[in-house]
Amino acid sequence: MKNKRGPGDMAEMHRTTASLRFHGDVLDPEEISRILGVKPTTCVKKGDLWETPRGAKITARTGYWSLSAPNQNAGNLETQLTEMLSLLSEDLEACRSLAASFRGNIFVGLFLSGFNEGLSLSPTTITAIGLRGLTLDIDVYSGGDLDQQIA
Repeated sequence: MKNKRGPGDMAEMHRTTASLRFHGDVLDPEEISRILGVKPTTCVKKGDLWETPRGAKITARTGYWSLSAPNQNAGNLETQLTEMLSLLSEDLEACRSLAASFRGNIFVGLFLSGFNEGLSLSPTTITAIGLRGLTLDIDVYSGGDLDQQIA
């Protein structure tokens, strides 16, 4: 059973997604994996054929490397980010260099089931993102969008 919210508490986020991503024309997915010490969920070199999440096969316009955290229903973005970042090499300078060379970011999807949902990130998690030179990109999807995705 959920605890009742008190003054100043935010409603729980319905679902969250998170990925560490790098994009670049000369990106070599194997090199990124070697430097970060983890294999990607998805990767492609520029010019190679890859399959989109919807099943279309296209030629990659740029190189792409992505490590996705498992989706969280009753979203717990803090846990997703902490677990994902813990998989990476502790060499922060190497990650900063990759982020600068290959447009590195943390992409987050926030899925609302209704009005007024929210979340917080700890200073530790925010610092971990910043120390790696990554930007934090956030997309928010309204409850109405969920209906369209399911249909």
